[in-house]
Amino acid sequence: MALMLQSPFPPALRRLLFALVASCAILGLDIWQRPLVTAQASAQWPADTAVPDLTRLQVQAGGEIPMPAGMAAAHASSLLPMPSGDAASLSVFWFSGDRESGPNVQIAASQYDRSTQQWSPARFVVNRFVMAEQLGYGLRRLGNPVAWLDGGGRVHLFVVATGWGGWAASRVLHLRQSSPGRGLAELAFEPVRVLPLSWLWNTSFLVRNAPLALADGGMVLPVHFELGIKYPTALRFDNAGGYRGMVRVSQRLHLLQPSLVMQSAHAWLAFMRDERPQGKVTVARTTDAGMHWSDLPDLTLDNPDAAVAGLGLAEGQMLLAHNSSIASRGTLDLSRSADGRDWTLVKTLERGGHDDEYSYPAMAWLDGALWVTYTVDRHRIAWQRLAAAPSAGTKP
Repeated sequence: MALMLQSPFPPALRRLLFALVASCAILGLDIWQRPLVTAQASAQWPADTAVPDLTRLQVQAGGEIPMPAGMAAAHASSLLPMPSGDAASLSVFWFSGDRESGPNVQIAASQYDRSTQQWSPARFVVNRFVMAEQLGYGLRRLGNPVAWLDGGGRVHLFVVATGWGGWAASRVLHLRQSSPGRGLAELAFEPVRVLPLSWLWNTSFLVRNAPLALADGGMVLPVHFELGIKYPTALRFDNAGGYRGMVRVSQRLHLLQPSLVMQSAHAWLAFMRDERPQGKVTVARTTDAGMHWSDLPDLTLDNPDAAVAGLGLAEGQMLLAHNSSIASRGTLDLSRSADGRDWTLVKTLERGGHDDEYSYPAMAWLDGALWVTYTVDRHRIAWQRLAAAPSAGTKP
């Protein structure tokens, strides 16, 4: 009579162990197949190299960007300097609708006309229903558009998109210009794909801040993982928009929305939002063009669990837009630094009460001036242009 071997584990526990082993195998396969950054690439300063004395930056113009008709909510703007031959010098993208996560939220855009020195009326350039039809599956939310111009002059948008679930179940959707021209009247996009970032159906990765330009025409896009824990990563793209790999930026589990700032061709900093109570602006550094990153001590700048935006203009010339109150987004400051560690206030861009919100700043350098956009109370997008005031004894 044959002996029957009995498992020491009850059936329910065996099923749980099998599921755990299978999950680990899938995760291991995903990590093994996921492309990693394997080569250095030099970062590139903004094209306008005539950087002024940042201590003398003053607001030259500002106001509110036109909203799409009838829309009550706006958030998370992204700035894109345009080529010198375009009628527009700057494009701005954001998401707008009746409310954040509302069913009618779409990606809106406006352009700053070189001749009129005015922002154009806004129009929607990405519709979630049209995009869902092209993708072949439904999209529940759109948000946080980030714009980039590739080596061929095409505009790319990287957008947070969700199906079921909240923002933590988001995916990063890569869109590419499908229209012949970049002018706002004709600008249109088609989906490239959902970026392959996570074994869990590519969910729980979100994009927010501008990419870091590379000398070869490619870029590095900062994103973050957000499902219980939060950590930042950096994605490498070639000059045509092809995805070439990812690297984790920090080993800490409470950081999100990294902003990449160039110190030199191969040395970059990542400044990040801190979700901890009594948080500070956090920072990590790479010295080999993003192949490896290491955490640095927190800055002394308070961070009320709020997005920051950094910009490197030249060696020893860095700017940071940040909320400086520990318990509120009611104050938005612009600070400068030579080394990324010690920061000095340049100007307070907005100062309101405890319940006011000036958040999610974006920055770009264009034609010798700093452009800043940001959300006001989740209802509209404001802008400011800053340039250096003439020094004493200089004729205007």
